Parts: sequence; C-alpha cells; structure tokens
Amino acid sequence: MKKYRPISFKNIATYPISGRKSKVDIQINAVPYIKESSFKAFIDGLPAVLAASDLKAVAKAIVVARKMNRHVILGMGAHPIKVGLSPIIIDLMKRGIITALASNGACIVHDFELSLIGRTSEDVASEISSGRFGMARETGRELNTAISSGVKKGLGIGKAVGEYIHNSRNSHKNMSIFSEAFSLNIPATVHVAIGTDIIHMHPEADGAMIGEGSLRDFRLLASVVSDLKGGVYINLGSAVILPEVFLKALTVARNLGNKIDEFTTVNMDFIQHYRPRENVLRRPTMIKGRSYALTGHHEIMFPLLAAMVIEKAG
Repeated sequence: MKKYRPISFKNIATYPISGRKSKVDIQINAVPYIKESSFKAFIDGLPAVLAASDLKAVAKAIVVARKMNRHVILGMGAHPIKVGLSPIIIDLMKRGIITALASNGACIVHDFELSLIGRTSEDVASEISSGRFGMARETGRELNTAISSGVKKGLGIGKAVGEYIHNSRNSHKNMSIFSEAFSLNIPATVHVAIGTDIIHMHPEADGAMIGEGSLRDFRLLASVVSDLKGGVYINLGSAVILPEVFLKALTVARNLGNKIDEFTTVNMDFIQHYRPRENVLRRPTMIKGRSYALTGHHEIMFPLLAAMVIEKAG
C-alpha cells in the first residue's frame, strides 16, 4: 500500500480578496434601534438580507396590490385566532387591505366562542378521557343552527355564520372575524372536512347542509381567485386544508379561461410543511409570480407584517 505523508501547502495558488465575489456586504447591515425612534426607523434598520428582505418584499407586494385594486386574500387555520390575532385581521379588513378570507372549519368554532363568552380553546388532554371534549352545548347548537338556516337561504357557511353572529346578542361579537366580514361585505369562505370539527359531533349537525354550504364557499373562493392576477394570497397557519383548497380553486379559475399570473403567494408558519410549499408557493407561481416563505410564530410575525403594511401604505 502507498505510504502517505502530509501534503505541502507551499505552492497553493491564492488571489487578492478585492477580486473575489462576496455574498455579504456591510451595506446590508442592520442599524441599531435608538430609544423612542419611530416604527419606520425600526423597519428601515432591519438587515437587507434573507427573511428580513422577504418580509419587506411581502409588505410591499400587499401595498402595491391594494393600490392597483387587486385582491389580498387571507387563507388561515384556526391557530391565528387562538393566539389573539382577530383584532389585527379585523383591522386589516376595515382598512381595505384584506379583501377576502378563506378558512378551515375550526375557525368558525373559535371565532364564535370568542364572540359568545370571550374565551375559547378547551384543554383537550383533560377532557378526551371523559368523553366531554368538544361537547360544549352552545357551540354545537348555535353554529349548526347558523349553518343550516343560512344554507337554506342560499348562503355558504362563511356568510351564514357571519350573519348569525352579526345579528346575535353575543357580548363580544365585535371580535368576530366572520361578523365583521359580513358587515363589510367581504367574501369569507369556510372549507370543511367532515369529522374534523367539534360541531360535527353534535346532534344538530346536518351533513347535507354542511356539505352544501362548504361547496358553495369553494365555488365562491374560486370566483375570487379568478381575479387574483396582480394580487397576493397569504396562507397563515394551515398545513393541509387551505393549501389543497387554494390549489383546486386556482385550477378551476384557470380552467375556465382566466389568466391568473404575476401574483404573490406567501406561507406564514412556524414550520414549513410540504403542502404549503408546493400548493401555495411553488406550483401556483411557476408561470409568473413570486413566492415567499416566512417562518416564525404567528403572534409575532403577522402583527409585524400588518404594521409594516400600514406604515408603507401611509
């Protein structure tokens, strides 16, 4: 076997650093925050690199979309509601920044309970063993009543629940995203998988009404998505349902001849999952468009984005 000795570095070729391409420059550096400075100064002081640049780009895309009167659609799971973001979402709707809302079935559960008693999100671990989990009487009865009565009038689930809460005596209905969407005439859709939500366990649940209402909402979302060119779609905390629904709504809209490109998609979550990456970020924007994955906790990242948009919009 050949005998090896440590190699000599004597004849190594080097070159001057001035001739090298570098990916990091002091121009991207952050600016330290000064006490009592403005929020704009904080934004401007963020380092111009990676996620900070992406966050600024998303805020700019939202502002540009609204100045061009294009849609900003928020697709969301229920977690944003449970971490206290309802007032921020409502504020963005009132400002005309969020123009449409799509959600999973759990959203109406937590939204309704907050409007009714100002509290939500039971302790599943402590209730599952006794069979009490999900059995709050008012939640099952009122939401199933809202769905059935609304669908009989020709509504989808989102508008049916929004109208029901809006017309109710619920003490905190001003904190209901769906009630405010109804009041502002903003499309709000609910996309249900039967058996995933606690209200499906109650005797008032009517599969025909739930299915019909959710199908109407899917068709409504497809109509909104058909006008997404130049707009923004944000997926906030939905790992499965909304990414799948959005991809199918986009397919329907394109199949019917709508040219939907040059739009921006955003996935905001504390873990980046397969379906949001593929069905929200990569596949929809393959022709023309931009996509951004913003990783972080909803209760920090979404308020930060909302404040940046408001600041940029003037």
